[in-house]
Amino acid sequence: MPKLLFRVLLPILLLLTSHVARAQRPDTTIIHYAGTLTGALSAGGVYRTLLTTTHSVSFSRGMHFGLPLAGTFTYGKQDRQLKEREALINATPYYWKGHFRAYGLGGYERSNLRGIQDRVQAGAGPGWSFYRDSLGTREVALSNLLIREATYYVDGSRRIVTRNSLRLKLLYTLRQFTVSTFTYYQPSIPTASDFRVSQLATVTLKVTKRLAVNATSNYTHESRVLAGKNPDNYNLTVGFSYATP
Repeated sequence: MPKLLFRVLLPILLLLTSHVARAQRPDTTIIHYAGTLTGALSAGGVYRTLLTTTHSVSFSRGMHFGLPLAGTFTYGKQDRQLKEREALINATPYYWKGHFRAYGLGGYERSNLRGIQDRVQAGAGPGWSFYRDSLGTREVALSNLLIREATYYVDGSRRIVTRNSLRLKLLYTLRQFTVSTFTYYQPSIPTASDFRVSQLATVTLKVTKRLAVNATSNYTHESRVLAGKNPDNYNLTVGFSYATP
């Protein structure tokens, strides 16, 4: 548990050290695309290759309405045998006025590493942006959603639970560098001992207006998994990203 808290809290503490305030931008319709390709290779005791690609399209109307769509696919081998194949698709429509947020959530996931054949999520809830600059390059925001989750495992079993999903978003940009973290704590209701903790942290160095170099840290812990499956999963990958202005 101490290692889990260290992995989750360290990037948060680093990001909360500074802030700058700017005025909000006027209403504008924006379509933004970003694509990322990262990978890792290790050799020695275990020969391991890992490839992750993420694509997102975000539709936004000024400071009021938005519809981010995102998909991630991970493929990995150990000793040249398939060990990791994961897919995640999310849609998170939101309404935004001042500091207040109202979110919706629809998601689909599958993972052979964790023995998940299919997982479907749907939910909604409020959020609050404690700080955000006019360009959206620096932000501290918290949201709390109520989600319904159905998981179908590869052994034929299934679980349907209701979860409370607490999310902390931190974003900080300084010149060509951007650091972002998304931290989730998702206990089931009413059994708090059945929970999931995850964090996605990314450091980006912009090379050109649209091309950047990325280093991504992705950690997940699930308190309940199938027999023989590891409750912890951690990946550190490096790669490139492309984004429209």
